[in-house]
Amino acid sequence: MRRTIIAGNWKMHKTQAEASEFWQDFKSAIAETAESREVVLCVPCTSLGVMSKNLHGSAVKLGAQNLHWEESGAYTGEISGPMLVEYGISYVIVGHSERRQFFGETDQTVNFRLRAAQRYGFTPILCVGESKAQRDEGETETLIISQLRKGLKGVDLADLVIAYEPIWAIGTGYTCEAHEANRVIGVIRSVLDRPEISILYGGSVKPQNIDELMAQPEIDGALVGGASLDPQGFARIINYRT
Repeated sequence: MRRTIIAGNWKMHKTQAEASEFWQDFKSAIAETAESREVVLCVPCTSLGVMSKNLHGSAVKLGAQNLHWEESGAYTGEISGPMLVEYGISYVIVGHSERRQFFGETDQTVNFRLRAAQRYGFTPILCVGESKAQRDEGETETLIISQLRKGLKGVDLADLVIAYEPIWAIGTGYTCEAHEANRVIGVIRSVLDRPEISILYGGSVKPQNIDELMAQPEIDGALVGGASLDPQGFARIINYRT
């Protein structure tokens, strides 16, 4: 059965003190949220410890933004599975477009990270999506199918979440039209041939458009960037209206 998941990706934002302050405002704002809506906070690694303590006993799940595929080694700046296990995380984002664009992530390294995430008991959130140039050239479906086929080799599809994140809509203020996001997610679902996989939409999700997005039959939730930094705004996204 497909789960409804609303995940916040804080990216490189919030100190430990700011993360704790967020939680104090946020927890009361989602006190009446339906249990069927799974909430995830993917925070910077520096805030994993404090947020692990803050979230203890709550229904909100903790997520990381990346992990390395090796258990340990000379990989300056990376974080390993065993390190994340200590924080009790449930999810980890893999293959976000910013990692691909700025940090040399490839479909092969995405695959390594996906398999490592599952090896350590985390559910990976695999991000796929096209640039504006690729969309303008009519390459959206071809690119996404390639990302899926290369990235998912040897990955257990029974423990996986997909996020469709059109690169041209991330942090730009432009959102893919709800019906188009629904169409592309339908394509992803048909390629996977696993109807139980939750597929999220990400890309300038905000309180003003969440209701329309979640009304689409193929969209199971959202991966929220900037709008997840405000506790009241993110709570409104989580408490979307159908």
